[in-house]
Parts: sequence; C-alpha cells; structure tokens
Amino acid sequence: MFPITEHVLRTDRHTSFYLACGAAEAPLLIFVHGWPELSTSWRHQLPVFAALGYRCIAPDMRGYGRSSLYPRHADYALEHSVRDMLDLLDSLARPKAIWVGHDWGSPVVWSLASHHPDRCHGIATLCVPYIPEGFAPANTIGLADRGIYEEATFPAAQWDYQLFYEENFDAARTAFEVNVGDTVKALFRKGSKAGKGQPARTATIRRDGGWFGGTGKAPAVPRDADVLTEADLAAYVASLERNGFFGPDSWYMNHERNIDYAAKAQNGGRITLPVLFLHGAYDYVCETVDSRLAEPMRAFCSDLTEVVVESGHWMAQENPVAVNAALSRFLATKLAGAG
Repeated sequence: MFPITEHVLRTDRHTSFYLACGAAEAPLLIFVHGWPELSTSWRHQLPVFAALGYRCIAPDMRGYGRSSLYPRHADYALEHSVRDMLDLLDSLARPKAIWVGHDWGSPVVWSLASHHPDRCHGIATLCVPYIPEGFAPANTIGLADRGIYEEATFPAAQWDYQLFYEENFDAARTAFEVNVGDTVKALFRKGSKAGKGQPARTATIRRDGGWFGGTGKAPAVPRDADVLTEADLAAYVASLERNGFFGPDSWYMNHERNIDYAAKAQNGGRITLPVLFLHGAYDYVCETVDSRLAEPMRAFCSDLTEVVVESGHWMAQENPVAVNAALSRFLATKLAGAG
C-alpha cells in the first residue's frame, strides 16, 4: 500500500540516510538497527506498520550504509548516536516517537528512554536488555550463567568477544573484511534449539586467537535462506565492502565512555515509559530467557512487557511474523493514544 522511500538528513555534525514508509502525518515509529546491519534490516516491519497506520522510519546508523563514517573509535560512543536520533526526530518536526531497537540499536533506544524520556512515547527492544549502569562487559559478565560458563574456563562468558575487540581490534576487523560475502553468510544464521545449554561461539574468541576459530577469515557456508534472500545478502555485502568494518566494530570500543554516559541518565536510570522487550529463545549471546541478564531491566522498568520469540539473534528477519505480532499488540494495548 505504501512505498518505501529513501531520504537523507544532512546537519553540520552528521549525515543520516534513512528509509521511510507510511503516511507522513501518522504516528511515528523509528527502527534502529544493530551490528553489522542496515536500515533494510527492518524490511519486514516497515510496510507492515505503515499499513497499520504508522509513519515508519529506519536510519542507517553512523558507520553504516549511506550515513556518515568517522575515523576515531570515540566517534561511535552511544551518546553520539543518541544525538543523531534526536536530530532525526527534530528534522521530522515531531516532539516524540515510538522507538524500536535491535542489537546495538537497543542500547541506543534504551539511552533515549533513560536520558530523553520526553522524546519517547514508549520503546521496544529486541535481544539486548536494559543494563542501567551501561551495556558493557563490566556490567554483563557478572550476570552470566555459570552453569554453562564455568569461570575458570570462560572468565568473560559469552562476552569474551567484546574484550577481543579491545585487545585485538585490527585482527577482528581484518577477519571480517577478508571476504565480506562469507562473513555475512556466516553471521546471519537462524537460531537452533541444539545450542541451548552450550557455550556460545563468542565465548572462545580470545582463546581461539580470533573470530571463526582463529582462522583469520569466515568459512564458506551457504546463505541461510530463512534469514536472507540473495538480494538481502547483496545489500549487506555491498555496504560492508564499501565502508569496511572499522565503524561497526568501533561500537565495541567505547565501554568506559558508555558507562560514563549511562551515569547521566534521568531518574537514576529508572524508566517509567511503556517498554516491550523481545527475548530470542535461541539467542545464546544475549541469552535472556534462563540467565540473569534481564534482571536489571526488570528492576528498572516499571511498565515492562516481555515476549519470547522463537528465533535466534536476527529475529526481525528470521521470525518477522512473531516480532510484528508482539509489537502490534504492544502498540494497541500500551500506546494506542500515541500521536
């Protein structure tokens, strides 16, 4: 019913490319992607929610696609992306939006709710729960399931890969860039029940000497058709080949900055807005179903709705029907009056 159109916002500080779909005057939904994705990661959501009566916006985040790239790790701290999103909201001449985030887009959305609640009707996040002290290994390792990640063997649990970025950034980046097509196919795979109760592959990155078993490159595996079409794959590969992984990987290089930023949240970090959180049943890095990882979110969100989605990490692409159903139900029951 509504076409997806392309737009560019240029300010003195940043350029944001974004997709839009839906009636211009309709209530505003802004979808925020994570690593290493694009605005098109929300391709299954934009037309659906436009048809339900929303104006849907999905930007390429900084370091991705056709938005600005930056040369320093510090340029990818959360506070800058939050500012990007507020500038985008201002350009749309709206005081508030409903924000939806996935992966690193989730901490952006959590930060909008905790630092700028006046710019939010409510929020929804996929996979990454709220960590009031800041989404960083210092605050997530202590919530690990030590029944799976015995401390002597897995001291950083599934968050080991985040420490590898800090210790060997160039090696991590290079492994992804050797063959971007293989990297995308290796990363974007559906979840599996078989991994339940087993250590995530991200738990041994430092011990292995790098990603992909320390081989220095992604394995050549078939495209997972349950997550990506050939056209989807081509879009990701073209963008990541053009821009490289410096920007996307730099999001992991700001843990201390993000902790400092989290300390500046309003109301001591407590969120009273309506919040929807979608757990990935087979997401074994952001494992929130059985571990303690969701506990801080439950303690700091006073109006929280939780739904478990039968999917792995890439749930908006792997199981869009369940994601869209949960989000539409949340919008109808919690945010029906949002304009």
